[in-house]
Amino acid sequence: QVQLVESGGGLVPAGGSLRLSCAASGRTFSRYFMGWFRQAPGKEREFVAAINTSGSFTYYVDSVKGRFTISRDNAKNTLFLQMNSMKPEDTAVYYCAARIILTSTYREPGGYGYWGQGTQVTVSS
Repeated sequence: QVQLVESGGGLVPAGGSLRLSCAASGRTFSRYFMGWFRQAPGKEREFVAAINTSGSFTYYVDSVKGRFTISRDNAKNTLFLQMNSMKPEDTAVYYCAARIILTSTYREPGGYGYWGQGTQVTVSS
């Protein structure tokens, strides 16, 4: 079991940057494959990025490749999402999540059993 709390969201102009953090507590953070998802009003929750337990492998949705970087600091029980060159279409509530169903793909929200409360990211044009 793990508890997750996101922070770092806010309002940023197009082309700007934000870094989101996800602080984890409870069961050992380093044992979890982690992901970032986002959800805009009226839209389904969308996979953004994922990272394996050690941080040696990362995965991204095509729309953020080259702009976003997922990372983790297992010693500090923290997950990060560095977002650069942001676009208005990046506007959404961003959630961090811990994966528990390993037979599903990392893109599927249903494979993640623990979620943070979300943090709002708004990119102005």
